Amino acid sequence: MQELGNRIRVKEGHGALARRAAENMDDSKNYVITSIRHPMEVKELAKLKHFILINIKSPAELRYKRMVSRFREGENKKTFEEFLKSEKKEMESGEDGGQKIKDCIEMAQFEIVNDSSIEEFFKKINILLPDIINAASFKRHSWDEYFMEIMRIVGSRGTCSRGRSGCVIVRDKRILTTGYVGSPPGLAHCDEVGHWFREYVHDDGSVTKHCIRTVHAEANAIAQAAKMGISVEGATLYCKMEPCLDCTKLLISSGIKRIVCEKKYHAAKESEEMLEEAGVKLEVLNNEVEEYPNQ
Repeated sequence: MQELGNRIRVKEGHGALARRAAENMDDSKNYVITSIRHPMEVKELAKLKHFILINIKSPAELRYKRMVSRFREGENKKTFEEFLKSEKKEMESGEDGGQKIKDCIEMAQFEIVNDSSIEEFFKKINILLPDIINAASFKRHSWDEYFMEIMRIVGSRGTCSRGRSGCVIVRDKRILTTGYVGSPPGLAHCDEVGHWFREYVHDDGSVTKHCIRTVHAEANAIAQAAKMGISVEGATLYCKMEPCLDCTKLLISSGIKRIVCEKKYHAAKESEEMLEEAGVKLEVLNNEVEEYPNQ
């Protein structure tokens, strides 16, 4: 079986056995997979949902004793020295497609020492099980989730209580610049002296209030890029809500190609139309309209 496995790895790739196993699995079921013997098999299985690698170890003398007691053909005739030599080859085979169990052990997330009775072994499993379940349920954030979370932290620096909006501009998964809502440098902030409101009457007769004291997060991020000589051409912008019309024109002019927003903006009709015309991709994660005081 070991020789056959080695030949399959050489022919189909070092992760072939794990890939074959994965093809026969049902996503709605749980599985225990034993005899993982090559690091590429670990990497192949790691593509599956909630995969956890556990190293189960025992002293060499006890493993030898258990092997002999199984009475498998050929195994019970091995001396302890032959057993150790065979294990060493399995642990660090230099052959193409050979077993590399040592490398797999180093990749394990958990370890259980099986050196007594089967009852004690199950007790150790039950003790470790909650930690295994927690590790299996861990969900790594997508890139959009990652940068949106950073955007929220940036927004916590905002100095206008109507928004606390933040913005992050990213290209090739690297942050180029950030910005948050607040007054221009050296001027008083809303949190210090209050808002500076202007009312706007829309075509349908509705009236909205806008604070003209602050620079919006998106504009601040563009301004920071300009001060530092950073091009944002082709970048993605992450923000709290859809940009206002003024910020929309800035973003289009600066070369932003994708905008990811947490929520909708109550006065974004013209912004949406302009972004569509300019070929800028707009993605809103939550269709709720952002609400704030004196909207």
